[in-house]
Amino acid sequence: MSAELFGQVLSGAALVVFVYMNLWFVAALISRRNDIVDIAWGLGFISIVIWLLVRSDAPLSTPQYIVSALVGLWGLRLAWHVGKRNLRPGRPEDSRYAAWRASWGRWFVPRTYLQVFMLQGLLMLVVASPILVVGATAGTEMNLLAFLGLAVWILGFGFEVIGDAQLARFVSSPDNRGHTMQAGLWSWTRHPNYFGEAVAWWGIGIIAVSTPGGWIGLIGPIAITFLLTKVSGVPMAESRRAGNPEWEAYKARTSAFIPLPPRSEKQG
Repeated sequence: MSAELFGQVLSGAALVVFVYMNLWFVAALISRRNDIVDIAWGLGFISIVIWLLVRSDAPLSTPQYIVSALVGLWGLRLAWHVGKRNLRPGRPEDSRYAAWRASWGRWFVPRTYLQVFMLQGLLMLVVASPILVVGATAGTEMNLLAFLGLAVWILGFGFEVIGDAQLARFVSSPDNRGHTMQAGLWSWTRHPNYFGEAVAWWGIGIIAVSTPGGWIGLIGPIAITFLLTKVSGVPMAESRRAGNPEWEAYKARTSAFIPLPPRSEKQG
């Protein structure tokens, strides 16, 4: 992978993401729902993949096809999952975005544009680094390291899908309203869906590393792991439950992110 080709791929992807996020910003203003940006997240990576697939007349490599399929599957599932939750009839705008809408006052529109949509687009480009690396590498084939990355992605994606499905079944029961999900994968980690997402991106990062000069592709999985564990994932989800006795007891015995056997009451 040449630095010049990677620069061309990066600049083109940046333009694609810029236009893409501006369209979603307009849609948010019209619908008065900034939480649609969560749906845009997964689909945004698909827009990058589509652009990479059509940008060149040169034959695509096997890793390019594999990564495109993995990103497409992950992005469509995530967008469907978030959209089904956020846009179901009668559901108000997500509380995070509603709070910003109330507090930003006359600066709401410019802050929404920069702090929600443009920032999301910038983060998307950073996380997409392994996709861009593979897209800038022609003529490579799957090797042992690439197949290892594929296996890691399958593990992470499965963890994410199973975790989300278990939580969906739990919250669908009226008897569980106000209670904390503590069974299945959720007994080993408080956030199996976030853990699975991070692992899936590490899988794509490993595929990127399997290509010549692909180490820069690890920026993406490092970034998404940091975001999920320190910024928007685990901290934001857990701040809403702080102080709840059932949650605090569950928190004391269950790993925050990496799956581990539940701690006993004495250990906790």
